[in-house]
Amino acid sequence: MPRVALATYDPQGAPNRDRDLPTLAQALKDAGAEAHVLPWDAPDTDWAAFDLVVIRSTWDYTGRTEEFLAWAERCATSTRLVNPLDVVRWNTDKRYLGDLAAAGVPVVPTRYLDPRDTPDAGDLPGDHEFVVKPVHGAGARYAARYTPGERDRAAAHIARMHAEGLPAMVQPYLTRIDTTGERALQFYGGRLVHASRKRAVLSPGTPYDADKVPHPDLEPWTPTPAERAVAERALAAVPGGAEPLYARVDLVDGDDGTPQVMELELVEPNLFLWLHPQSVAPVAQAILTAALAPADRPDA
Repeated sequence: MPRVALATYDPQGAPNRDRDLPTLAQALKDAGAEAHVLPWDAPDTDWAAFDLVVIRSTWDYTGRTEEFLAWAERCATSTRLVNPLDVVRWNTDKRYLGDLAAAGVPVVPTRYLDPRDTPDAGDLPGDHEFVVKPVHGAGARYAARYTPGERDRAAAHIARMHAEGLPAMVQPYLTRIDTTGERALQFYGGRLVHASRKRAVLSPGTPYDADKVPHPDLEPWTPTPAERAVAERALAAVPGGAEPLYARVDLVDGDDGTPQVMELELVEPNLFLWLHPQSVAPVAQAILTAALAPADRPDA
């Protein structure tokens, strides 16, 4: 019986926001695995005791990225970690979008500002709405939408992130998201298992440090051939050669109506299994197959 750990965050006594965890753990048990749901930062966990550690909903890592990566490295040196360590390192920093663009993948145009940089007029658009957010972020944390007349507010937002050592990114606000939404294509075990669509997360005037609804009006979605093609191009561009066990490709429409990658989620994407119950069995089977694969543990 393979032992599988599903790594999550510590909810500090509150209900865990990952609605899929109980269902997925039970599906793994039904498929013949011993499944354990554990906070990634639990101090005394022996991760080497598991055949597979699956990063599931470590949703507090963005404010503790270095600590999280150190934990991932410890896991990877003692057991099998998915997604693989090199993928996790690459994907925790949204500057990976530049790598995707260099590989010819259509992505939302992005400018990056390190803490040592001071934004100037060329960094903050003066003729269209734009978005400012950190390169380490999830759930729209520290993200906000601005008009050209709000560049002073945007500069203060960037200064706040820089004071915390966070590099910033600036992207055009693609207005088609207000009508066509954002589509999330979910891959597991190398195949598309389902897709979802949500409405725009960022509203005009909402402060960057306000709580936001990360997945408003989420609904099942049937991806178009163009959406699927862009998603598959993004996955093919992931460096390292190791195929991710799981991936979520978030797409929005550019001004010309063609899909662009907003984010490629390879660390802790929400699976939305509660919306797609037909995907529970194939996801559990993909995890079980990975756990039963020939041992490549560092200590094997």
